[in-house]
Amino acid sequence: MRLSSTARDWLDAGEAAVLVEVRDAKGSVPRENGARMLVSLQRAAGTVGGGHLELKAMAQAREMLSRGDETVHSVHLPLGPALGQCCGGALTLHFERLQPRHLQSWPEAAPLFHLQLYGAGHVGRAIARVLATLDVQVDWIDEREGEFPLSLGSGAWPAHIRKVIGDGVEGEVRHAPAGAFYLVLTHQHDLDLRITEAILRRGDFGFLGLIGSRTKKQKFIRRFEERGIAAAAIDRMTCPIGLPGITGKEPEVIAVAVVAQLLRQAPISQAEPTSGKLVYAMKF
Repeated sequence: MRLSSTARDWLDAGEAAVLVEVRDAKGSVPRENGARMLVSLQRAAGTVGGGHLELKAMAQAREMLSRGDETVHSVHLPLGPALGQCCGGALTLHFERLQPRHLQSWPEAAPLFHLQLYGAGHVGRAIARVLATLDVQVDWIDEREGEFPLSLGSGAWPAHIRKVIGDGVEGEVRHAPAGAFYLVLTHQHDLDLRITEAILRRGDFGFLGLIGSRTKKQKFIRRFEERGIAAAAIDRMTCPIGLPGITGKEPEVIAVAVVAQLLRQAPISQAEPTSGKLVYAMKF
């Protein structure tokens, strides 16, 4: 779940919380400018870097909540001298009581990638569970409604995992944005063939992964060549899927290897520095 959704849920439930944000990050630091976390008296969501830094940030936020402090605080931290960390950088942590107005200006980064995930079998479900934890946009597509799990086990599926059910699922290819990623892993080879052909004919994919063996790949390539699909497009198809060197055929292992492969293909983006306010001389 995106942190902004968690913030909305906590506000709706009346759970008091502090919004902690990284600002003015310089040098080697665990998180970038704009990284956020929410801290209430009972729980925390998001992260500003983990470790000693985050433990101190949570303690500071809970102290604010305990004493009913409504003021805004900023703490400048050279990580080596202040926390004994070897990162060598410095940052400012901004502390502010979470308010409804924060939702109106919440900075939402673009998803890491937009994925069409074809197939809700064992591997598809394992991949979807990993993707549920990431800032991505997923169209999860299958003809069989009964194959989709109703929930994650710990709650409802997040909004960024959109289930698409119906016949003729290869027709969904045309609805993806340019540069989208595709994973094709349905329950039928002929359906895999039709979906993959539609993607190749479209041609503007950022990544196309087809589950299967090298034998399956060669059979599909021959079919595509017979149907006049350009060799340059076929060469961009990845089959088998998953980062090389990660062995194991369990769905969970395949899911980790495949999502890691997708992340390697995703464009790298850096958060823009957030303009800071007055920094007070405070220490943990």
